[in-house]
Amino acid sequence: MEFDEWEPVYEAILRDFGYDRTGDERGRDRLASTLEDAFEPADLAIGPATSVAVAGAGPSLETDRDLERTRAADFVVAASTAVDTLARHGIDADCMVTDLDKNPETVVRLTSRGVPVAVHGHGDNCEAIRTVVPDCDHEFVLPTTQAEPRDPVRNLGGFTDGDRAAFLADHLGAADLTFVGWDFDDPAVDAAKARKLEWAERLLYWLESRRGERFAVLDGRRDAIETTALPLE
Repeated sequence: MEFDEWEPVYEAILRDFGYDRTGDERGRDRLASTLEDAFEPADLAIGPATSVAVAGAGPSLETDRDLERTRAADFVVAASTAVDTLARHGIDADCMVTDLDKNPETVVRLTSRGVPVAVHGHGDNCEAIRTVVPDCDHEFVLPTTQAEPRDPVRNLGGFTDGDRAAFLADHLGAADLTFVGWDFDDPAVDAAKARKLEWAERLLYWLESRRGERFAVLDGRRDAIETTALPLE
């Protein structure tokens, strides 16, 4: 996705949450200045013949059905603590997507083992970038932003860790996306997280329309999704 396609949706997100665009730009620049090297998205083993499991951190990830679907995929992109959940069940993520808000020790460990981690910089995590990223193997840090990209920081689309994982797989031309551990109606999340999940749902709706397919995770939900902020064709 090009930034000019993403920008109108990004601006709608900023308005909805009252976020400051300059904060995201500071996070982007802090991430860029902290890195001595960076991982290139094209080096991920995802292509037109690759089935990708996009793992969210919801409680359904530990069900037999979702674990089996994850194991069946060619490649696993996992959001935040979904990496740790899968590891407890003997499944290694091939790439992690995170804004460093929960399990920084996992980020450091994965990069040291040569597992790419897409680290996101935004307005609220400059301190986490400062304290966590220097301990990573920078060759396996893929820096991302939701603001305008600036080398080596990329904007591949997406807002939450989970939907950014889906946009990353799409950017690389994945053949199909399977969503596991996605719980839009999780009663355990607070109001702020619930609003972010609403945006994740909208963005997946946009992504499936761009891909010309229908994601099973949205079945039974599409009619209730607010789409006015999306540039649908």
